[in-house]
Amino acid sequence: MRVDVTGGTISQAEQDAYVARANTRHPHGTVEALHIHVDGDYVDLEYVLRPEKFSRIRRITGYLVGDMDRWNDAKTAEEALRVKHTVA
Repeated sequence: MRVDVTGGTISQAEQDAYVARANTRHPHGTVEALHIHVDGDYVDLEYVLRPEKFSRIRRITGYLVGDMDRWNDAKTAEEALRVKHTVA
């Protein structure tokens, strides 16, 4: 994890404590960087998280599907003829 300190200096032990805090606060994400801005007795922390990969799941013709790669021609044609509803 990259740690950037601006506006002042803090000890390595304090930096390590903020890194541990970042990992505790975001257990399901990967913290790529931690920006620490020192302002007198206070610090501002900014976490930069790695984007999570996800797959889109849609309900098509009554089934929850992630993609249509394995559909046959008839099912693909049925999906193409459906009325697409959009949120206004």
